[in-house]
Amino acid sequence: MFDPALPWQKARSVALRPEPFGALVYSFSNRKLSFLKSPMLVTVVTSLGEHPSAEATLVACGVPEAQRGAYLKALADLARSQMIERRTSSPPTPRELAAGPCDEAALEAHQ
Repeated sequence: MFDPALPWQKARSVALRPEPFGALVYSFSNRKLSFLKSPMLVTVVTSLGEHPSAEATLVACGVPEAQRGAYLKALADLARSQMIERRTSSPPTPRELAAGPCDEAALEAHQ
């Protein structure tokens, strides 16, 4: 069950292929193919592991408050299809969080 207050990450068995509309997401464990229909959602998914919760990721990535419900629904759908998974490692330290929100360097580090 998806809880946005908990830490999440892109599942280890999942690959993202950037596309003009967002990205194709493929799970090698269950062979499911999904689409991320916005570049912002791609940034959120690739940044989940850098923040202490899904909610914190949305804030750090600059998702407008009025759109956060839709993003949380998309993340819940991705959790249900095993494209994202609960992270069990420690959350980032305050120093790591201060290094910056979802920027191009962080996005490149995950690709």
